[in-house]
Amino acid sequence: MNKKKQNRREFGFSLIELLIVIAIILIILAVAMPRLGRARMYSQEMAAIKTITTIHTAQAQYFSQFGKFAGTLTELGPPSTGQANQAAADLISGDLALGEKSGYKYELQLTPTGYSVNANPVAYNTTGSRTFYSDQNLVIRNNFGPDPATVTSPELK
Repeated sequence: MNKKKQNRREFGFSLIELLIVIAIILIILAVAMPRLGRARMYSQEMAAIKTITTIHTAQAQYFSQFGKFAGTLTELGPPSTGQANQAAADLISGDLALGEKSGYKYELQLTPTGYSVNANPVAYNTTGSRTFYSDQNLVIRNNFGPDPATVTSPELK
């Protein structure tokens, strides 16, 4: 009889042992998840900064080709059919031309002196904790908070 208990014990784990392992895994996940979320949000903020730089490059190319700045992201994006033209210059990707990429929403506006670009998180404190602003001067400004960054916001260092 004692031999049967020993064989059963060697066969697998007890319920308590499995519960302990699951509890340890849950504790590790509880510690790791907030850090993973912050790292993801930081990477989306860095992608937003890079995307603003991409928009600046596209605007310079558009100005070189057509003698004026594009008034919308659609004008910088790919054409739906045919060759690239002033209405769709094919200088940025299609998803960016729609105004949203990597957790940020982008707005391009003409100003009396050129253009301005705003990048705001789609879900504040989830996809980003900063907003960004830039214009034809190529200086990127940021605001820590949900309010959109402006020309008076601190310069990104």
